[in-house]
Amino acid sequence: MFDTSKYFSLSGQNAIVTGGATGLGLGITRCLIGAGARVAVLSRGSAEGREALEQFGDKAIFRPYDICDTDSAAAVVAELIEQMGAIDILVNNAGNHCKKFIEDMTVADFESVLNVHLVGAFALTKAVFPHMKERGRGSILFQASMASYMGMPQIAGYATAKSGYLGLVRTLATEGGAYGVRVNAIAPGWIDTPMYRKATSGDEVRRNKIMGRIPMQKIGDPQDIGMAAVFLCSEAASYITGACLPVDGGGAIGF
Repeated sequence: MFDTSKYFSLSGQNAIVTGGATGLGLGITRCLIGAGARVAVLSRGSAEGREALEQFGDKAIFRPYDICDTDSAAAVVAELIEQMGAIDILVNNAGNHCKKFIEDMTVADFESVLNVHLVGAFALTKAVFPHMKERGRGSILFQASMASYMGMPQIAGYATAKSGYLGLVRTLATEGGAYGVRVNAIAPGWIDTPMYRKATSGDEVRRNKIMGRIPMQKIGDPQDIGMAAVFLCSEAASYITGACLPVDGGGAIGF
């Protein structure tokens, strides 16, 4: 009998997850650890976030880091390699959100969102990429979005950044493919996180509109994103690169 379980294992691997102590990031951290990885969580940090990681014991390391401090990206990666050993996985998950109509959005608002999502993620990826290339293996993930594909009001910066990920993923996949470095993205739909609950609280019309276009008729769980990350980072996905996997209950194709 062909045993597939080993192909989904991340046993002995080291991962970096930005924003990995809350929301979708925590779901990814939990699932990567569940698959056997050790995870360094990079975040500006909060007491709540640190406490959330305590459940994982020494399988999770918290490292304070501002994703916009791009000048320190290389030093942080070098520090983690010294502490953990080789880095097998990088998950660019950290992000911010500025919900404004375009006439109310300042250039500074727009730049802030791009700096966190695109520029910050690029700097960290640039620091990790040569290390993976030299080792001849590695998996890099970007947290894209339904907004990478769909037009939505009041999220000009967010949608631009998330769409930009797709071009970055494809370029990096072509540059890293011959060296065993795979680069992919996940596009979450509506997931039950504090951000989702805040965005829909008291807005029955919006919740009904969201549910009306999800064929599976349910909101996703952070674990759904985490399990997708495990798959894309595992040997089970060894021939997948340059792809963006929707995890949205069919929301992107629903009517």
